[in-house]
Amino acid sequence: MLIGVLSDTHGILRPELLSILAGVDHILHAGDIGDPTILTELTGIAPVTAIRGNVDTHGPCAALPPTEAIELAGCLIYIVHALDELDLNPQAAGIAVVLYGHSHQPSIQHRNGILYLNPGSAGPRRFNLPITCALLRITNGQPAAEILPLIP
Repeated sequence: MLIGVLSDTHGILRPELLSILAGVDHILHAGDIGDPTILTELTGIAPVTAIRGNVDTHGPCAALPPTEAIELAGCLIYIVHALDELDLNPQAAGIAVVLYGHSHQPSIQHRNGILYLNPGSAGPRRFNLPITCALLRITNGQPAAEILPLIP
């Protein structure tokens, strides 16, 4: 299963992102959507699971949950906007992937058998950080991620 992963769009939906997401089986958005039409556009590509971030304070995005757990292809994924808001023990909960955003800093880390994935920001550039998204591939229940630049 191929999953498109993004965060921190802040109201910007880049054509480069749409090209990367074409053909994914599911899309996960880790908050700071900024404009609900982004979710509508993404739903035209694949099913979307999204949470709200700290900028999603009004309208439909504010009604999204602050966290979400979803099982895809036998892999339990937990989505939280900011990693310091993680409200459970992923290992005890049987979570394979913790997906987060907020910092705009893309990151792939493995800790205690859990994949921690921050796809970075698919929206505006912050400081000197890249504009990125991620692809998460689940094969035989095992997750593997890669970060992809949207703008060189």
